[in-house]
Amino acid sequence: MKAKEILAHLESLGDETRRRHNAKIGPDGTAPASNFYGVKMGDIRALAKKIKSDHALALELWATGNVEAQLLATLLISPAALSAPDLASLTRTTSCAQVAEWMNSYVVAQHPEELAFREAWMNDASPWLARAGWHITAGLVNKGGLGEIDPAALLERIARDLPMARPEVQWTMNNTLGAIGIEHPALRTRAIAIGESVGLYRNWPVSKGCTPPYVPVWVNEMVKRKQG
Repeated sequence: MKAKEILAHLESLGDETRRRHNAKIGPDGTAPASNFYGVKMGDIRALAKKIKSDHALALELWATGNVEAQLLATLLISPAALSAPDLASLTRTTSCAQVAEWMNSYVVAQHPEELAFREAWMNDASPWLARAGWHITAGLVNKGGLGEIDPAALLERIARDLPMARPEVQWTMNNTLGAIGIEHPALRTRAIAIGESVGLYRNWPVSKGCTPPYVPVWVNEMVKRKQG
């Protein structure tokens, strides 16, 4: 299938209810957006399975800036085929937070050089690159692979920068805060205190049985689960 054919197919899969929802608050739930069709995530995954890996096609789809096309692209890209500058260029042109989640999980996290550019990305002016850098950092904390990073110093950086960070960056910075609280018992009280002080996602709506991203609740719930 060609990129134009895929875009037409994605448009045909669009759900009117989802499209109206996205038109009102944006496909990432935070801001209005226009270049989307309202396609269900499951339909995009099914299409990716049908097409299979196609790096060149993925790059064409990404360049359209369409939300669903970029989501599909993250499932078709070959991460190792991207140079670090090419990956940075793609990440900068992310269309919304949902695309960023897939890009960071399926492309950035699978790139052989992700650790080499983690810190530079965390400090980048692009909110999407900074979001990706913090995504990598949160993953390291969860895997116990902080290496030479001082988690206590990282906490203080989060305490200083989280309140004023861009919304795109706050999400993965908050994930890092939560991961430190969960994985480092000695720093748990401090991590929870930062979460309480900042108050980020305190009133985040969640479905019954789900854990909100508000750090004090999230950390305590995950620790409770780990302790059985």
